[in-house]
Amino acid sequence: MFSIARPHRDDVILASVGLSGGLFLWLVGIHVQNGRLFEAPWVSLLPLAVISALELLRRSAPQTALAVGTLALVADQFTVGSLATLLMFTDLVYTAVLYGTPAAARRIPVTTLLVTVAVTAGFIAWIPSADALLIGIVTGLLSFGPALTGVSVRNHRDAAESARLRADQTALLAEMDRVQAVTAERSRMARELHDLVANHLSAIAIHSTAALSIDEPGTSRDALGVIRRNSVDGLAEMRRLIGLLRESGAAGPPSAAPTLASLDALVGQAGANSASSGLTVTLDDDCEAAGPLPAPVELAAYRIVQESLTNALKHAAPGPVTVRLRRSREALLVEVSSVLGDRPGPRAPGSGAGLVGMRERVALLGGTFEAGPEPRGDDGKTWRVRAGLPVAEGAYGA
Repeated sequence: MFSIARPHRDDVILASVGLSGGLFLWLVGIHVQNGRLFEAPWVSLLPLAVISALELLRRSAPQTALAVGTLALVADQFTVGSLATLLMFTDLVYTAVLYGTPAAARRIPVTTLLVTVAVTAGFIAWIPSADALLIGIVTGLLSFGPALTGVSVRNHRDAAESARLRADQTALLAEMDRVQAVTAERSRMARELHDLVANHLSAIAIHSTAALSIDEPGTSRDALGVIRRNSVDGLAEMRRLIGLLRESGAAGPPSAAPTLASLDALVGQAGANSASSGLTVTLDDDCEAAGPLPAPVELAAYRIVQESLTNALKHAAPGPVTVRLRRSREALLVEVSSVLGDRPGPRAPGSGAGLVGMRERVALLGGTFEAGPEPRGDDGKTWRVRAGLPVAEGAYGA
């Protein structure tokens, strides 16, 4: 169903003021021209009424209002005329450019300029006097001038809107960057917290279960010793992490972060924790003579070994657990293998977060990561974690 938009309040005011002003000029007998086809003054009220009504459409249908208004202005030229009609026509030209379509905004100024030039040239050819030039100037003031003003205002309005959109996009991008930074930091904190605590808590859970299920004083004493040692070490690690979180402006791996030089102590602790489960942990490291490694690579390698040993403590069957480190010019290869199968005694539950954390650490350095079962010679299976960490200069982002 066809519907007409409700006129804007300002448009109603302009139409009312224009009509009232035109009526006042007609009552006092002020006209703009004489010697026309229709000399009766009341005839000039008809174009005035039409132009006033068109002011109500200056926003909702600006091009239609201009087209009908042009006809009303031509009709006004056959009457004694009204100054209010001329002024309201200039407003219709202005609003047709300002509120019309982009094509209309480009076309109307050109059209009004051509009309102004044509009227000026025609009257100069018909009446070769200064009056002809004056008519051309008036025509330009009534048509081309308002169109040019509309173009200027529209360009400024479009520029302001573009600036606002750019500001909104900049704010949106900044918010997205902030969210991504917060998410990345939370993921880093989650990995650090998991790697720091999981090893100690897994040992505590396994040995406390053993102490509760095996009624032997010697076993209980050994289990309590392991529990106490892991509790103290875990508390120290937590304090270190809390201290790092309280530091402001810290960037990159902290100076107190563990390195590969601490692997001997880590492997020794893992061997002590898992001895009651029938696991023997060994370290095969040939990286010491190859020179220092970038700090992010050392931290990632340490955490991968730590988490792999934690998983072996929780899930591996009795047998050897081997940690191997190999260094080449391009990469550091970290490999941890353990026996895959059932084992007696208590187990600690796993959540899968450890594998996710290891994979994320390797991905951040642009390396490769594999974890899963592999067959071995005695028809059994080995669980192997293998990570390749690039060490070449510029191979990863800090």
